[in-house]
Amino acid sequence: MSVPRIFYLLLTLAGLSIPWYYNLQFMEQSGGAFSLAEFIEASASNAASKSLSADLAIACLAGLLWIFFESRRLGLRFFWVYILLAFSVAYAFAFPLFLFIRQGKLEKMQQQ
Repeated sequence: MSVPRIFYLLLTLAGLSIPWYYNLQFMEQSGGAFSLAEFIEASASNAASKSLSADLAIACLAGLLWIFFESRRLGLRFFWVYILLAFSVAYAFAFPLFLFIRQGKLEKMQQQ
């Protein structure tokens, strides 16, 4: 496995574990359930959290659009899985996972 793919894989694992560490803490503080309304309210609790939320939303939109077009360009199937994972698990998980798969495709194309 190439060095870029190893880094993407490590980022994928971090993007899964770190956000969910905090999601689980949020759920514990919210009585054991995940309330999307409470989560959004908490993410807009002050100017700093609003800034981070807006920053992530814009980066996520740009990244998901790029995933769509890059998947079509490279002939990667199931691009919609990354979009689903971005909203159901974490964008920090879905994007590096896409980069990991994309890098594998690029390396395979280069070998041919």
